[in-house]
Amino acid sequence: MAEQLNTDNVIVQVIELAVQIPGVKVNRDSFLMSVFQKKNQELKENILALGPIEAGIDRDELMKLARSLVVDRTMKSTAMSFAAGLPGGLALAATIPADTIQYFGMALRLAQEIAYLYGEDDLWSEGNLKEEKVMNTLIIYCGVMFGAGGAAATLRVLTSQLGKQALKKIPQMALTKTFYYPLVKSIVKFFGGRMTREVFGEVVAKAVPILGGIVSGGITFATLRPQGFRLANVLDEAKFSYSKEEMEADLMEIQRTVDLQEKNENTTVRVNTETSIADEIKKIKELLDQGILTEEEFNEIKKKLIEKFGK
Repeated sequence: MAEQLNTDNVIVQVIELAVQIPGVKVNRDSFLMSVFQKKNQELKENILALGPIEAGIDRDELMKLARSLVVDRTMKSTAMSFAAGLPGGLALAATIPADTIQYFGMALRLAQEIAYLYGEDDLWSEGNLKEEKVMNTLIIYCGVMFGAGGAAATLRVLTSQLGKQALKKIPQMALTKTFYYPLVKSIVKFFGGRMTREVFGEVVAKAVPILGGIVSGGITFATLRPQGFRLANVLDEAKFSYSKEEMEADLMEIQRTVDLQEKNENTTVRVNTETSIADEIKKIKELLDQGILTEEEFNEIKKKLIEKFGK
């Protein structure tokens, strides 16, 4: 029997597979040196130590580099050439097809490169994918690129100086519980329910959810272009033009996303509880009909069930 894909954390599984593809993990220092190879030695050293922005690379140059990078990666990346780098047995055809893993591999590579251009730290310098921070960061990048609710607001808050200063005032445990975890969970659920043509765009040949196990072999990487631009624009705003008012608006959007997540979870629990009550009452009703329970016993058990599940 084919293994069933857990739709609750499909994006986590896809990322875990995609980063195993050679070239998907990007070394920050090597990447930055390749981009800024024509700069003088002192500037290159500052770029490595401080990041491009702190080293003095201006906003216009960074945006030109980011857009050029997106176009270059889009044009050079084809499903056929990328598939050649897939380790044997990596794609679990019965659950997650190779096309999907390839696509997200390219998206993750591009996301890291754009993030490094805008001064973010090397994801792989001290940890690996098992580190919660690394996985959460990649999930947020994917959320921004694919338009998940609250993802762009979250990234702006996390990467801007205003946001970092505000978050420092919140105890780490409370921050994880009220900020990171609910938002990452919301993005994960977004991917679990929307891996369809709506997400991938019109260039996908068939509107087949990846959750069913098959994605069109005609998938192209053309959709990486708007997704890459979206991520670059979010980071550009966060680093260069983010105001206190915009941060407050983002925090409100984040809170709405968290509230909606909690509301949906509570609704699911309530529906499951109501279903459980109905099932249990149905079972004891069958015992009553068979004469195993008396009417009095049936009513007493029914009362206790309602009290138990109603708490």
